[in-house]
Amino acid sequence: MASEALDFEAGEPIELVVVAGEAFSEHSRLDQYLAAHIEELSRARVQKLIDDGLIKVNGAAARASLKLQEGDLIEVILPPPEVLEAVAENIPLQIIFEDDHLLVINKPAGMVTHPGAGVSSGTLVNAVLYHCQGSLSSIGGVVRPGIVHRLDKDTSGLIMVAKSDIAHKGLSEQLQSKQAKRTYLALLEGIPKVESGKVDAPIGRHPLKRKEMTIVKEGQRGRSAVTNYVVVKNFSKFTLVECRLETGRTHQIRVHMASLNLPVVGDIIYNRKTAGTIEARRKLGLQGQALHAARLSFIHPVTNLLLEFQAELPQDFEQLLAKLK
Repeated sequence: MASEALDFEAGEPIELVVVAGEAFSEHSRLDQYLAAHIEELSRARVQKLIDDGLIKVNGAAARASLKLQEGDLIEVILPPPEVLEAVAENIPLQIIFEDDHLLVINKPAGMVTHPGAGVSSGTLVNAVLYHCQGSLSSIGGVVRPGIVHRLDKDTSGLIMVAKSDIAHKGLSEQLQSKQAKRTYLALLEGIPKVESGKVDAPIGRHPLKRKEMTIVKEGQRGRSAVTNYVVVKNFSKFTLVECRLETGRTHQIRVHMASLNLPVVGDIIYNRKTAGTIEARRKLGLQGQALHAARLSFIHPVTNLLLEFQAELPQDFEQLLAKLK
């Protein structure tokens, strides 16, 4: 699973409330609980934060071994992250398009888009730095050079990378204005009640499961998210759909489809049905989840030409569909 950055600024308190059923298990200790609920924190780092006075329970300093109780309020302040710098690595890439300003790449499932917590090598950024000899847009900083948008680690398909700052700015604006079009193919577990539909539901960080996103209620911390979908083909227990994004939130398709009780096949986070485990992936022959960024179109930020790209399904996804037929 790809590591996700928290939606908090450094120095802003992260608050967690212990709920019934969570604190009275293997995660009953403060250090174990936080390591399980905040992806960026290991037990060793929790101890360091405690030593530095950056973690409190119910407003008071606490030991790592503190046994939590239902209703306890935990406050965590993360210090500014250490500055990382991505290193070029000779990793093969499937380049669909390239010119002096940008690239379009067909990313395989299993590749993280950019370095982050716990992941410093083997990412798309490491590969692109090597391919481009370091000539990438600087807008994303030293960790995410050239990255305009991202794909989850276990999602395959088309992704844009900016070589120049003007391209980065132009592509970002097109994503925000919805001028850039992104279409995904997803195999869902279950059969939709309708042939097409729209999910318009804001998404934010899960208040307890820090590695997950969730649909949030009005007034809660979240960002608008809209996914359009249409059925491509029905199988006995699964459905192939085409999803078109109006927004680009973290885990958007996966969260929205799961909210319809139609989770993505092979999604080990949001699919709580039969096809949402590593074992299920193995039996189905999948390398990741059955989610593929299949089509991409945008206006070239420099030449103003309309560019349209399509990436065929990866072999494991294609073979699974053949079996279902």
